[in-house]
Amino acid sequence: LSTFGWWSEVLTTRILPWGTEIANQAKMVFKVNTGAAVLGLGYIVGLKYCLIICSGSLFVWFVIIPLLGSIPGSELAAAAPEQIFTDYGRYIGIGGIAMAGVIGIIRSWGIIKGAVGLATKEFSGKNKGAIEDQAPRTQRDLSMKFIISAAVFALIITFLFFYLGVINNFMQATVAFLVVAGISFLFTTVAANAIAIVGTNPVSGMTLMTLILASVILVAVGLKGTSGMVAALVIGGVVCTALSMAGGFITDLKIGYWIGSTPRKQETWKFLGTLVSAATVGGVILILNKSYGFSGENALVAPQANAMAAVIEPLMMGQGAPWMLYGIGAILAVLLTWLNVPALAFALGMFIPLELNTPLVIGGLISWYVGSRSKDTALNKARLDKGTLLASGFIAGGALMGVVSAGMKFAGFEYTHDLSEATLQTVGLIMYLLLIAFLTISSMKAKKQD
Repeated sequence: LSTFGWWSEVLTTRILPWGTEIANQAKMVFKVNTGAAVLGLGYIVGLKYCLIICSGSLFVWFVIIPLLGSIPGSELAAAAPEQIFTDYGRYIGIGGIAMAGVIGIIRSWGIIKGAVGLATKEFSGKNKGAIEDQAPRTQRDLSMKFIISAAVFALIITFLFFYLGVINNFMQATVAFLVVAGISFLFTTVAANAIAIVGTNPVSGMTLMTLILASVILVAVGLKGTSGMVAALVIGGVVCTALSMAGGFITDLKIGYWIGSTPRKQETWKFLGTLVSAATVGGVILILNKSYGFSGENALVAPQANAMAAVIEPLMMGQGAPWMLYGIGAILAVLLTWLNVPALAFALGMFIPLELNTPLVIGGLISWYVGSRSKDTALNKARLDKGTLLASGFIAGGALMGVVSAGMKFAGFEYTHDLSEATLQTVGLIMYLLLIAFLTISSMKAKKQD
Protein backbone atom coordinates (compact mmCIF):
# COMPACT_ATOMS: atom_id res chain seq x y z
CA LEU A 1 0.00 0.00 0.00
CA SER A 2 2.84 2.36 0.81
CA THR A 3 4.47 1.66 -2.52
CA PHE A 4 1.16 2.10 -4.33
CA GLY A 5 0.58 5.41 -2.60
CA TRP A 6 4.10 6.58 -3.49
CA TRP A 7 3.60 5.76 -7.18
CA SER A 8 0.20 7.49 -7.14
CA GLU A 9 1.85 10.62 -5.82
CA VAL A 10 4.57 10.40 -8.46
CA LEU A 11 1.91 9.95 -11.16
CA THR A 12 -0.24 12.90 -10.11
CA THR A 13 2.48 15.35 -9.11
CA ARG A 14 5.27 14.60 -11.57
CA ILE A 15 4.46 12.32 -14.48
CA LEU A 16 1.11 13.78 -15.58
CA PRO A 17 2.24 17.43 -15.46
CA TRP A 18 5.42 16.53 -17.34
CA GLY A 19 3.37 14.62 -19.89
CA THR A 20 1.25 17.72 -20.45
CA GLU A 21 4.39 19.82 -20.82
CA ILE A 22 5.88 17.37 -23.31
CA ALA A 23 2.61 17.39 -25.27
CA ASN A 24 2.68 21.18 -25.41
CA GLN A 25 6.27 21.11 -26.65
CA ALA A 26 5.35 18.50 -29.25
CA LYS A 27 3.25 21.11 -31.05
CA MET A 28 6.52 22.59 -32.29
CA VAL A 29 7.84 19.28 -33.58
CA PHE A 30 6.53 19.72 -37.12
CA LYS A 31 8.02 23.20 -37.33
CA VAL A 32 11.43 22.59 -35.78
CA ASN A 33 12.48 18.97 -35.82
CA THR A 34 10.43 17.06 -38.38
CA GLY A 35 11.16 17.25 -42.08
CA ALA A 36 12.35 15.31 -45.05
CA ALA A 37 15.62 14.25 -43.37
CA VAL A 38 13.96 12.82 -40.25
CA LEU A 39 11.27 11.15 -42.32
CA GLY A 40 13.88 9.51 -44.54
CA LEU A 41 15.98 8.41 -41.58
CA GLY A 42 12.98 6.79 -39.91
CA TYR A 43 12.18 4.92 -43.12
CA ILE A 44 15.72 3.54 -43.42
CA VAL A 45 15.97 2.61 -39.74
CA GLY A 46 12.68 0.71 -39.90
CA LEU A 47 9.73 0.54 -37.54
CA LYS A 48 11.27 -1.92 -35.09
CA TYR A 49 14.34 0.12 -34.27
CA CYS A 50 12.42 3.40 -34.41
CA LEU A 51 10.12 2.07 -31.71
CA ILE A 52 13.08 0.85 -29.64
CA ILE A 53 14.83 4.23 -29.91
CA CYS A 54 11.62 6.03 -28.98
CA SER A 55 11.10 3.59 -26.09
CA GLY A 56 14.49 4.63 -24.72
CA SER A 57 13.36 8.25 -24.67
CA LEU A 58 10.04 7.38 -23.08
CA PHE A 59 11.84 5.31 -20.45
CA VAL A 60 14.00 8.28 -19.49
CA TRP A 61 11.20 10.82 -19.48
CA PHE A 62 8.47 8.77 -17.81
CA VAL A 63 10.47 6.47 -15.51
CA ILE A 64 13.99 7.72 -14.78
CA ILE A 65 13.25 11.45 -14.54
CA PRO A 66 10.11 11.07 -12.37
CA LEU A 67 11.99 8.73 -10.04
CA LEU A 68 14.91 11.13 -9.69
CA GLY A 69 12.58 14.08 -9.23
CA SER A 70 10.54 12.34 -6.56
CA ILE A 71 13.34 11.51 -4.11
CA PRO A 72 12.27 12.98 -0.75
CA GLY A 73 14.37 15.97 0.28
CA SER A 74 16.27 16.05 -3.00
CA GLU A 75 17.06 19.32 -4.75
CA LEU A 76 15.75 17.70 -7.94
CA ALA A 77 12.20 17.80 -6.58
CA ALA A 78 11.89 21.41 -7.73
CA ALA A 79 14.00 21.05 -10.87
CA ALA A 80 12.53 21.21 -14.37
CA PRO A 81 12.38 17.88 -16.24
CA GLU A 82 14.67 19.23 -18.95
CA GLN A 83 17.30 20.05 -16.34
CA ILE A 84 17.10 16.55 -14.83
CA PHE A 85 17.42 15.07 -18.31
CA THR A 86 20.48 17.22 -19.08
CA ASP A 87 22.24 16.64 -15.75
CA TYR A 88 21.31 13.00 -15.12
CA GLY A 89 19.28 11.20 -17.78
CA ARG A 90 21.70 11.85 -20.63
CA TYR A 91 24.64 10.51 -18.65
CA ILE A 92 22.78 7.25 -18.05
CA GLY A 93 22.31 7.09 -21.80
CA ILE A 94 26.03 7.72 -22.36
CA GLY A 95 26.88 4.83 -20.06
CA GLY A 96 24.46 2.62 -21.94
CA ILE A 97 25.94 3.59 -25.31
CA ALA A 98 29.46 2.91 -24.06
CA MET A 99 28.57 -0.52 -22.69
CA ALA A 100 26.59 -1.37 -25.83
CA GLY A 101 29.70 -0.40 -27.77
CA VAL A 102 31.85 -2.71 -25.67
CA ILE A 103 29.36 -5.53 -26.17
CA GLY A 104 29.36 -4.82 -29.89
CA ILE A 105 33.16 -4.98 -30.01
CA ILE A 106 33.13 -8.30 -28.16
CA ARG A 107 30.54 -9.72 -30.52
CA SER A 108 32.41 -8.36 -33.53
CA TRP A 109 35.75 -9.68 -32.38
CA GLY A 110 35.59 -12.52 -34.88
CA ILE A 111 35.17 -9.99 -37.71
CA ILE A 112 38.06 -7.89 -36.39
CA LYS A 113 40.25 -10.97 -36.04
CA GLY A 114 39.34 -12.10 -39.55
CA ALA A 115 40.24 -8.69 -40.99
CA VAL A 116 43.61 -8.77 -39.24
CA GLY A 117 44.21 -12.29 -40.51
CA LEU A 118 43.33 -11.24 -44.06
CA ALA A 119 45.78 -8.36 -43.85
CA THR A 120 48.51 -10.66 -42.55
CA LYS A 121 48.00 -13.13 -45.40
CA GLU A 122 48.03 -10.36 -47.97
CA PHE A 123 51.25 -8.87 -46.65
CA SER A 124 52.91 -12.29 -46.54
CA GLY A 125 51.84 -12.99 -50.13
CA LYS A 126 49.72 -16.04 -49.22
CA ASN A 127 46.54 -14.39 -50.44
CA LYS A 128 47.95 -12.71 -53.53
CA GLY A 129 45.47 -12.34 -56.36
CA ALA A 130 42.62 -13.95 -54.44
CA ILE A 131 40.46 -10.87 -54.40
CA GLU A 132 41.14 -9.99 -58.04
CA ASP A 133 40.80 -13.46 -59.54
CA GLN A 134 38.32 -15.32 -57.35
CA ALA A 135 35.91 -12.82 -55.83
CA PRO A 136 32.95 -11.60 -57.89
CA ARG A 137 32.94 -7.98 -59.02
CA THR A 138 30.54 -6.90 -56.27
CA GLN A 139 32.92 -8.29 -53.61
CA ARG A 140 36.21 -6.72 -54.74
CA ASP A 141 37.76 -4.22 -52.38
CA LEU A 142 40.90 -2.13 -52.31
CA SER A 143 44.10 -3.95 -51.49
CA MET A 144 44.63 -4.45 -47.76
CA LYS A 145 48.24 -3.35 -48.28
CA PHE A 146 47.03 0.00 -49.53
CA ILE A 147 44.53 0.37 -46.69
CA ILE A 148 47.07 -0.40 -43.97
CA SER A 149 49.71 1.78 -45.62
CA ALA A 150 47.26 4.68 -45.79
CA ALA A 151 46.24 4.08 -42.16
CA VAL A 152 49.87 4.10 -41.00
CA PHE A 153 50.51 7.33 -42.92
CA ALA A 154 47.43 8.91 -41.33
CA LEU A 155 48.60 7.84 -37.88
CA ILE A 156 52.03 9.38 -38.45
CA ILE A 157 50.43 12.67 -39.54
CA THR A 158 48.16 12.56 -36.50
CA PHE A 159 51.09 12.11 -34.13
CA LEU A 160 53.01 14.99 -35.72
CA PHE A 161 49.90 17.14 -35.45
CA PHE A 162 49.57 16.41 -31.74
CA TYR A 163 53.26 16.88 -30.99
CA LEU A 164 53.89 19.99 -33.10
CA GLY A 165 50.51 21.69 -33.00
CA VAL A 166 48.71 20.76 -29.76
CA ILE A 167 51.00 19.32 -27.08
CA ASN A 168 54.67 20.27 -27.02
CA ASN A 169 55.53 17.53 -24.53
CA PHE A 170 56.70 14.34 -26.28
CA MET A 171 55.45 11.95 -23.60
CA GLN A 172 52.05 13.60 -23.31
CA ALA A 173 51.72 13.80 -27.09
CA THR A 174 52.53 10.08 -27.33
CA VAL A 175 49.87 9.26 -24.73
CA ALA A 176 47.31 11.40 -26.58
CA PHE A 177 48.22 9.69 -29.85
CA LEU A 178 47.81 6.22 -28.34
CA VAL A 179 44.43 7.21 -26.92
CA VAL A 180 43.28 8.46 -30.33
CA ALA A 181 44.56 5.39 -32.18
CA GLY A 182 43.11 2.88 -29.71
CA ILE A 183 39.71 4.48 -29.27
CA SER A 184 39.33 5.17 -33.00
CA PHE A 185 40.08 1.54 -33.84
CA LEU A 186 37.53 0.20 -31.36
CA PHE A 187 34.79 2.81 -31.67
CA THR A 188 34.76 2.91 -35.48
CA THR A 189 33.82 -0.77 -35.33
CA VAL A 190 30.87 0.17 -33.12
CA ALA A 191 29.89 3.07 -35.41
CA ALA A 192 30.00 0.88 -38.51
CA ASN A 193 28.01 -1.85 -36.77
CA ALA A 194 25.43 0.68 -35.57
CA ILE A 195 24.93 2.09 -39.07
CA ALA A 196 24.74 -1.38 -40.61
CA ILE A 197 22.19 -2.72 -38.14
CA VAL A 198 20.39 0.18 -36.46
CA GLY A 199 20.84 2.82 -39.14
CA THR A 200 21.90 5.46 -36.60
CA ASN A 201 25.47 6.38 -35.73
CA PRO A 202 25.93 7.13 -31.98
CA VAL A 203 28.67 9.67 -32.68
CA SER A 204 27.74 12.05 -29.88
CA GLY A 205 27.61 9.44 -27.15
CA MET A 206 30.88 7.78 -28.16
CA THR A 207 32.56 11.17 -28.55
CA LEU A 208 31.50 12.10 -25.04
CA MET A 209 32.84 8.81 -23.74
CA THR A 210 36.08 9.52 -25.61
CA LEU A 211 36.32 12.90 -23.91
CA ILE A 212 35.82 11.26 -20.52
CA LEU A 213 38.51 8.64 -21.09
CA ALA A 214 40.90 11.13 -22.67
CA SER A 215 40.45 13.63 -19.83
CA VAL A 216 41.06 10.99 -17.18
CA ILE A 217 44.21 9.74 -18.92
CA LEU A 218 45.58 13.23 -19.67
CA VAL A 219 45.06 14.31 -16.06
CA ALA A 220 46.92 11.18 -14.95
CA VAL A 221 49.96 12.18 -17.05
CA GLY A 222 49.93 15.75 -15.73
CA LEU A 223 48.02 17.64 -18.44
CA LYS A 224 45.31 19.72 -16.74
CA GLY A 225 43.57 23.08 -16.95
CA THR A 226 42.98 24.98 -20.17
CA SER A 227 45.74 23.22 -22.11
CA GLY A 228 44.33 19.86 -21.06
CA MET A 229 40.84 20.87 -22.16
CA VAL A 230 42.16 21.91 -25.59
CA ALA A 231 44.02 18.60 -25.95
CA ALA A 232 40.95 16.60 -24.89
CA LEU A 233 38.77 18.51 -27.36
CA VAL A 234 41.22 17.84 -30.18
CA ILE A 235 41.26 14.14 -29.29
CA GLY A 236 37.47 14.13 -29.27
CA GLY A 237 37.43 15.93 -32.63
CA VAL A 238 39.73 13.37 -34.25
CA VAL A 239 37.74 10.42 -32.90
CA CYS A 240 34.43 12.09 -33.81
CA THR A 241 35.67 12.60 -37.37
CA ALA A 242 36.73 8.96 -37.59
CA LEU A 243 33.34 7.80 -36.31
CA SER A 244 31.47 10.04 -38.75
CA MET A 245 33.57 8.85 -41.68
CA ALA A 246 33.05 5.22 -40.68
CA GLY A 247 29.29 5.69 -40.52
CA GLY A 248 29.16 7.51 -43.85
CA PHE A 249 31.38 4.91 -45.47
CA ILE A 250 29.19 2.02 -44.35
CA THR A 251 26.11 3.88 -45.53
CA ASP A 252 27.68 4.26 -48.98
CA LEU A 253 28.53 0.57 -49.09
CA LYS A 254 24.97 -0.35 -48.06
CA ILE A 255 23.51 1.68 -50.91
CA GLY A 256 26.15 0.30 -53.29
CA TYR A 257 25.20 -3.24 -52.27
CA TRP A 258 21.55 -2.51 -53.05
CA ILE A 259 22.28 -1.16 -56.53
CA GLY A 260 25.06 -3.65 -57.35
CA SER A 261 28.12 -1.37 -57.51
CA THR A 262 31.77 -2.37 -57.16
CA PRO A 263 33.11 -1.72 -53.62
CA ARG A 264 36.61 -0.95 -54.91
CA LYS A 265 35.36 1.95 -57.01
CA GLN A 266 33.26 3.24 -54.13
CA GLU A 267 36.24 3.08 -51.79
CA THR A 268 38.50 4.86 -54.28
CA TRP A 269 36.13 7.77 -54.69
CA LYS A 270 35.47 7.81 -50.96
CA PHE A 271 39.13 8.62 -50.33
CA LEU A 272 38.88 11.51 -52.76
CA GLY A 273 35.65 12.63 -51.13
CA THR A 274 37.37 12.60 -47.76
CA LEU A 275 40.00 15.04 -49.00
CA VAL A 276 37.35 17.29 -50.54
CA SER A 277 35.22 17.28 -47.39
CA ALA A 278 38.26 18.05 -45.23
CA ALA A 279 38.93 21.08 -47.41
CA THR A 280 35.34 22.34 -47.39
CA VAL A 281 33.75 21.44 -44.06
CA GLY A 282 35.68 24.14 -42.24
CA GLY A 283 34.27 26.73 -44.60
CA VAL A 284 30.72 25.42 -44.09
CA ILE A 285 31.11 25.72 -40.31
CA LEU A 286 32.36 29.30 -40.70
CA ILE A 287 29.37 30.15 -42.91
CA LEU A 288 26.96 28.65 -40.39
CA ASN A 289 28.63 30.60 -37.60
CA LYS A 290 28.50 33.87 -39.55
CA SER A 291 24.91 33.31 -40.67
CA TYR A 292 23.32 32.02 -37.48
CA GLY A 293 25.97 31.70 -34.81
CA PHE A 294 26.26 28.94 -32.22
CA SER A 295 25.36 31.01 -29.16
CA GLY A 296 22.55 33.40 -28.39
CA GLU A 297 18.77 33.33 -28.52
CA ASN A 298 18.21 32.52 -32.21
CA ALA A 299 21.44 30.64 -32.81
CA LEU A 300 21.90 27.15 -34.16
CA VAL A 301 22.20 24.46 -31.54
CA ALA A 302 25.88 23.50 -31.56
CA PRO A 303 26.15 19.69 -31.73
CA GLN A 304 26.47 18.64 -28.10
CA ALA A 305 28.89 21.48 -27.38
CA ASN A 306 27.40 22.22 -23.99
CA ALA A 307 27.40 18.56 -23.02
CA MET A 308 31.04 18.20 -24.05
CA ALA A 309 32.05 21.27 -22.08
CA ALA A 310 30.15 19.97 -19.06
CA VAL A 311 32.01 16.65 -19.30
CA ILE A 312 35.53 18.04 -19.79
CA GLU A 313 35.61 20.96 -17.37
CA PRO A 314 34.98 19.11 -14.08
CA LEU A 315 37.47 16.39 -15.00
CA MET A 316 40.18 18.86 -15.98
CA MET A 317 39.52 20.95 -12.89
CA GLY A 318 39.73 17.94 -10.56
CA GLN A 319 36.01 17.54 -9.79
CA GLY A 320 35.43 14.03 -11.17
CA ALA A 321 32.69 12.51 -13.35
CA PRO A 322 29.22 10.99 -12.72
CA TRP A 323 30.52 7.43 -12.66
CA MET A 324 27.43 6.14 -10.86
CA LEU A 325 25.18 7.34 -13.68
CA TYR A 326 27.50 5.79 -16.25
CA GLY A 327 27.40 2.57 -14.27
CA ILE A 328 23.60 2.55 -14.19
CA GLY A 329 23.52 2.95 -17.96
CA ALA A 330 26.08 0.16 -18.38
CA ILE A 331 24.08 -2.23 -16.18
CA LEU A 332 20.93 -1.36 -18.11
CA ALA A 333 22.71 -2.13 -21.41
CA VAL A 334 23.82 -5.54 -20.11
CA LEU A 335 20.28 -6.29 -18.92
CA LEU A 336 18.79 -5.28 -22.27
CA THR A 337 21.30 -7.45 -24.12
CA TRP A 338 20.39 -10.39 -21.87
CA LEU A 339 16.73 -9.78 -22.77
CA ASN A 340 17.65 -9.71 -26.51
CA VAL A 341 16.69 -6.04 -26.80
CA PRO A 342 19.10 -3.98 -28.97
CA ALA A 343 20.89 -2.06 -26.22
CA LEU A 344 22.52 0.44 -28.58
CA ALA A 345 19.22 1.58 -30.07
CA PHE A 346 17.59 1.86 -26.64
CA ALA A 347 20.54 3.77 -25.19
CA LEU A 348 20.54 6.11 -28.17
CA GLY A 349 16.94 6.94 -27.36
CA MET A 350 17.92 7.69 -23.77
CA PHE A 351 20.63 10.07 -24.92
CA ILE A 352 18.86 11.90 -27.78
CA PRO A 353 16.05 14.34 -26.82
CA LEU A 354 12.52 13.00 -27.12
CA GLU A 355 11.42 15.55 -29.74
CA LEU A 356 14.12 14.24 -32.09
CA ASN A 357 13.16 10.58 -31.63
CA THR A 358 9.38 10.53 -31.91
CA PRO A 359 9.21 11.77 -35.55
CA LEU A 360 11.36 8.80 -36.57
CA VAL A 361 8.39 6.53 -35.90
CA ILE A 362 6.45 8.13 -38.77
CA GLY A 363 9.13 7.11 -41.25
CA GLY A 364 9.25 3.67 -39.66
CA LEU A 365 5.49 3.28 -40.06
CA ILE A 366 5.76 4.14 -43.76
CA SER A 367 8.52 1.55 -44.15
CA TRP A 368 6.37 -1.08 -42.46
CA TYR A 369 3.33 -0.19 -44.56
CA VAL A 370 5.22 -0.24 -47.86
CA GLY A 371 6.93 -3.54 -47.09
CA SER A 372 3.88 -5.45 -45.88
CA ARG A 373 1.00 -4.66 -48.29
CA SER A 374 1.59 -7.57 -50.63
CA LYS A 375 1.82 -11.31 -50.15
CA ASP A 376 4.57 -11.33 -52.78
CA THR A 377 7.91 -11.09 -50.94
CA ALA A 378 9.78 -9.94 -54.05
CA LEU A 379 7.30 -7.12 -54.63
CA ASN A 380 7.56 -5.97 -51.02
CA LYS A 381 11.34 -5.92 -51.33
CA ALA A 382 11.20 -3.90 -54.56
CA ARG A 383 8.94 -1.35 -52.90
CA LEU A 384 11.20 -1.12 -49.85
CA ASP A 385 14.28 -0.69 -52.02
CA LYS A 386 12.74 2.15 -54.00
CA GLY A 387 11.61 3.82 -50.80
CA THR A 388 15.12 3.47 -49.40
CA LEU A 389 16.57 5.38 -52.35
CA LEU A 390 13.96 8.11 -51.95
CA ALA A 391 14.55 8.26 -48.20
CA SER A 392 18.31 8.57 -48.77
CA GLY A 393 17.59 11.49 -51.07
CA PHE A 394 15.44 13.09 -48.38
CA ILE A 395 18.31 12.91 -45.90
CA ALA A 396 20.89 14.29 -48.33
CA GLY A 397 18.51 16.96 -49.62
CA GLY A 398 17.65 18.16 -46.13
CA ALA A 399 21.33 18.54 -45.25
CA LEU A 400 22.22 20.27 -48.53
CA MET A 401 19.33 22.73 -48.33
CA GLY A 402 20.41 23.64 -44.82
CA VAL A 403 23.80 24.64 -46.18
CA VAL A 404 22.20 26.45 -49.13
CA SER A 405 19.96 28.39 -46.76
CA ALA A 406 22.94 29.40 -44.63
CA GLY A 407 24.86 30.43 -47.75
CA MET A 408 21.99 32.63 -48.93
CA LYS A 409 21.79 34.33 -45.56
CA PHE A 410 25.56 34.74 -45.49
CA ALA A 411 25.36 36.43 -48.92
CA GLY A 412 22.87 38.94 -47.53
CA PHE A 413 19.64 37.54 -48.98
CA GLU A 414 16.79 37.91 -46.49
CA TYR A 415 13.24 36.75 -47.16
CA THR A 416 10.57 38.76 -45.35
CA HIS A 417 6.88 37.99 -45.01
CA ASP A 418 3.82 39.01 -43.01
CA LEU A 419 2.49 35.52 -42.35
CA SER A 420 1.41 34.60 -38.84
CA GLU A 421 2.98 31.85 -36.79
CA ALA A 422 -0.16 29.71 -37.11
CA THR A 423 -0.08 30.06 -40.90
CA LEU A 424 3.58 29.06 -41.06
CA GLN A 425 2.98 25.97 -38.94
CA THR A 426 -0.04 25.01 -41.05
CA VAL A 427 1.92 25.35 -44.29
CA GLY A 428 4.81 23.36 -42.80
CA LEU A 429 2.45 20.58 -41.70
CA ILE A 430 0.81 20.44 -45.14
CA MET A 431 4.21 20.18 -46.85
CA TYR A 432 5.20 17.44 -44.43
CA LEU A 433 2.03 15.47 -45.19
CA LEU A 434 2.76 15.87 -48.91
CA LEU A 435 6.24 14.41 -48.34
CA ILE A 436 4.68 11.45 -46.54
CA ALA A 437 2.24 10.91 -49.41
CA PHE A 438 4.98 11.20 -52.02
CA LEU A 439 7.25 8.70 -50.26
CA THR A 440 4.42 6.22 -49.73
CA ILE A 441 2.81 6.44 -53.17
CA SER A 442 6.11 6.44 -55.09
CA SER A 443 7.37 3.42 -53.16
CA MET A 444 4.14 1.51 -53.73
CA LYS A 445 4.43 2.05 -57.50
CA ALA A 446 7.64 -0.03 -57.66
CA LYS A 447 7.49 -3.30 -59.56
CA LYS A 448 9.50 -6.44 -58.93
CA GLN A 449 12.22 -7.39 -61.35
CA ASP A 450 11.76 -10.52 -63.43
